[in-house]
Amino acid sequence: MVRFGCAMPIHQVYFRFYAELNELLPPTKRGSCFVHDFDTAASLKDVIEALGVPHTETGLILINGESVDFSCPLNDGDRISVYPIFRSLDINPLTRVRPAFKGERRFVLDNHLGKLAAYLRMLGFDSLYRNDYRDEELARISANQQRTLLTRDRGLLKRSIVIHGYLVRETHPQHQMMEVLSRFDLFASISPFRRCLHCNAPLQAVPKELIHHRLLPKTEQHYDEFHICRECDRIYWKGSHYQRMQSLITRVIQGVSVD
Repeated sequence: MVRFGCAMPIHQVYFRFYAELNELLPPTKRGSCFVHDFDTAASLKDVIEALGVPHTETGLILINGESVDFSCPLNDGDRISVYPIFRSLDINPLTRVRPAFKGERRFVLDNHLGKLAAYLRMLGFDSLYRNDYRDEELARISANQQRTLLTRDRGLLKRSIVIHGYLVRETHPQHQMMEVLSRFDLFASISPFRRCLHCNAPLQAVPKELIHHRLLPKTEQHYDEFHICRECDRIYWKGSHYQRMQSLITRVIQGVSVD
């Protein structure tokens, strides 16, 4: 007996990704319109992420010129334009991708970004970090505490509960710091030396006489201004380490290279 199969129809859409989103695409799909076959059961989010772009990197999606969200069904022949998150242009009335971010920018960082976390804390930004966070914990903290998740792991940003996140491109910690400051336009919000570099808790001024027994003789002799972390009990003062960090911060604020 001869049996004849019936070929499934091929569904195709036309994609165009803009600006830095092209960095995340395969080389053959960058900077141009391309055809993409899709499964009718797949969501728009799934299709975009299958191409290499986490949903957290997307700021605006237009299908045939209309703003849509990630749940919008795809139809054969649709033309889809995908834009990154805009840094200086307010598109909140237009975009349907995610709710607008409100309030002070706070971060949670994955296990491989410890040095970046320390730099962000040095600059005064609330930045949670532990080297034993599991991926599901990072995603849950980001969602529940409305923290922006910073990571170099695309898969982590594809978790549906992560609303605000960013894929860090740079590998050098100081370059990562500049990248994050630029991406979220944070230069005007720098308020250094107000957080513990170790645990992220706010620092408090402490009278010298209350902690003098913990100081080395030369430190007690040459310094009078001290701060303490009430969480981990570390003491900070404006020693040589402070001068090096202050020099770095000055270059950052002035836009000078940190190489």
